[in-house]
Amino acid sequence: MESKKSEEFYKKLKVQLADTSSWPSNYLYKFIVPTDESKIKQIQDIFDNTGAVIESKQSKKGTYTSISVTVNLHSPDAVIAKYKEVGKVEGVISL
Repeated sequence: MESKKSEEFYKKLKVQLADTSSWPSNYLYKFIVPTDESKIKQIQDIFDNTGAVIESKQSKKGTYTSISVTVNLHSPDAVIAKYKEVGKVEGVISL
């Protein structure tokens, strides 16, 4: 059920991205992840060698870390592929 829901979400996102941006284009990802160096590094590694600008900020209590990634991608499919890669990191929330 969850994968069907996410596939519908990605189809809708692809249409929205195609309609609202000209490609290649900069795209801003926002993620929230439990503060854990290994999980943060996993996300950073996904965007390694892409020219991405990555910023992170811990929550007030230090429990979570928000990660913003700005990267130039060639198509809506590339945006979705990165979302799917990051989605494999345990505990990550994509905004």
